[in-house]
Amino acid sequence: MSDDLLFMPATTAAALIRARKLSPVEYTEAVLRAMHQAQPALNCFAEIIDHDAHNAARDAEAAVMDGRPLGPLHGVPIHIKDLLNVAGVPTRHGSAIFAEAAPAAADDLLVARLRAAGAIIVAKTATPEFGVKGLTDGPGFGITRNPWNLGRTPGGSSGGCAAAVAAGLAPIGLGTDGAGSIRGPAACCGLVGLKPTLGAVPNEAGRDAFGSNIYAGPLSRTIADAALMHSVLQGPDQNDPWSIGTNHPATLSPALLGHDLAALRIGYIPRCANPRVAADVTANTSASLAAWAAIGAEIEELTDPIDWIEYEGRVLYQSSFAVFGAQYLPHWQNQMDPVTLAFMQRGATFSMADYRNAEYARTGLFRAIQALFRRYDVLVMPTMTRTALDVGHDAANDDIIIDGIPCGITRQGWTSPQYPFNLTGHPALAVPSGFGDDGLPTSIQIVGKWGAETDILRLGALLEHAQPWAQHRPARRG
Repeated sequence: MSDDLLFMPATTAAALIRARKLSPVEYTEAVLRAMHQAQPALNCFAEIIDHDAHNAARDAEAAVMDGRPLGPLHGVPIHIKDLLNVAGVPTRHGSAIFAEAAPAAADDLLVARLRAAGAIIVAKTATPEFGVKGLTDGPGFGITRNPWNLGRTPGGSSGGCAAAVAAGLAPIGLGTDGAGSIRGPAACCGLVGLKPTLGAVPNEAGRDAFGSNIYAGPLSRTIADAALMHSVLQGPDQNDPWSIGTNHPATLSPALLGHDLAALRIGYIPRCANPRVAADVTANTSASLAAWAAIGAEIEELTDPIDWIEYEGRVLYQSSFAVFGAQYLPHWQNQMDPVTLAFMQRGATFSMADYRNAEYARTGLFRAIQALFRRYDVLVMPTMTRTALDVGHDAANDDIIIDGIPCGITRQGWTSPQYPFNLTGHPALAVPSGFGDDGLPTSIQIVGKWGAETDILRLGALLEHAQPWAQHRPARRG
């Protein structure tokens, strides 16, 4: 089996399939074999969907040979995070509660859109219970590991997806992001991860459609693959009020049209709510900023005092879990993830006044970021404050240690640059910035104006050209 085939971008694979130079059947079979071989080491799949994938690949090949119209992802294997329904496959939500769940009766809207574009669904990827934390492990399935170092986490909650893509087990995967759950795993695994604008990609399954902070988007090895998947996913749906009437066009700001960024203003935010950033992450962030500056971008470090509402964000996040999860406590408490239980217990202590004040604070944060976009075209910051944590890290209680100094739990000390943009709704893109002193990936985050996915993807592509990353591959597992 050729590693070049496994690490081939989706855009390249789709072009070869259209030209009848790559068989969807042979491609899918190669990916499935590699998935089975790597699964014992990585534990990144909730289920590998062999039978349906083989049938879909045969149908895809017949469509090519018959000269039928082909979608942009025709014949390309992809996987879906196990919080979204795939018809005929159980949705287990990373939880022992749903270990014996019946197969889903229908595809989630986004899965249906991917199938309509020709994608072949090959697996459901692992997630922590209900996507609650920034590591991917749980009593229901064990520990998902980072292909760059099996002793480290791939992040969470789209950690199974990130581990699989980084290991060459399908070129793209669909993740979800409630407080950084696409961008964190992308950072841990050296990938591209896009959290779109609120409403750009509909959230059919969301329990709180109006107060949503949950997004769906791609994890990939290249900017072009992320852009391709996003183009398939976006567009309105009647069940998501934020998406109705919003069909963000793929326009590009004039400042980003060429390779001269002289008209582009970048606001650099060294820290958000986090007290520290590791020296290697800071060095790689500076190198990325220098790459943009070398082609003309104006970069200004922000000194504005911004309230990143870490406490209020936690009120919104944990109290929602407390209410949603209460139904499971009488029968399932002893089989639930201790981190889920800890977050629920903390969330239950917040009052109605705490919750309403947190909602007001969310509006205040949105307006503060909007004010920054009157001065800057994009905002840039480290995606994570350090490289991937050890797999045994306790997300509810253990401090993040940076340069030997405790910096609070994960959302305070590690993922602080991520959750604010779930609350404000702005699009955010994580892209690789290099490798840390421990040999694990580091990442930089690009945040854009509402609807400006094309801008942040273009800026990411210019960095990808200046300091390429997709040629780096972890050791094969299995």
